Amino acid sequence: MGPEAVSAALKLPRKPTRRERLRDELLNAPNLMTIARMALIPVFLALLAYESRRNSFLAAAIFAVAAITDWVDGWLARVSGKVTTLGKFLDPLADKIIVTASLIELLRLGRVPVWVVVLILAREFLISGLRTIAVSEGLVISASQGGKWKTSLQLTSLICLMLHYHYSIDYLVVTVETDFQAAGLVILYLSLIPGIWSAIDYVREFYTLDTGEQRS
Repeated sequence: MGPEAVSAALKLPRKPTRRERLRDELLNAPNLMTIARMALIPVFLALLAYESRRNSFLAAAIFAVAAITDWVDGWLARVSGKVTTLGKFLDPLADKIIVTASLIELLRLGRVPVWVVVLILAREFLISGLRTIAVSEGLVISASQGGKWKTSLQLTSLICLMLHYHYSIDYLVVTVETDFQAAGLVILYLSLIPGIWSAIDYVREFYTLDTGEQRS
């Protein structure tokens, strides 16, 4: 084997460019599901814009699919080992856009109180700001269990609020005429408890983070 052949054999593989890495991350299954989830936003918003019992039901069904994919894409990324930097950015971004868009549209329809929407959005802005500052200092504030409970309750409440109307539900032992507007509001109010509690946890964790100033 000549010197050129030896050199070619020992040549290290070319490192992918930033654009190639971004394309590969964008086209993996979990991130494609996240993008598809965001693509559903204008669909259920359009249905709610032309409010009717039928459209409200369809909007709730589409929103439920988006909520389920929120769990599925995270699970798929973990089991397939495809947790990427782009995915860590897109997944929470999709959640925030979906919840914010839904709350604004439901506020327009008079299905949620203004003060609840303001409180929820203020909490999200606060957490995003703290995380941005922490990242700029090379630190990470991990998601709390309270934040996960908050998200689950919020998504459930938004599905109920989109349904809005009364439906007869068979609970096996009895059939009950269920007011989904009232049920949605109760669950939304309950979501404020872990939401506020987790926000306090975020602030406390941010305050106690070691920024390196005390290191020897």
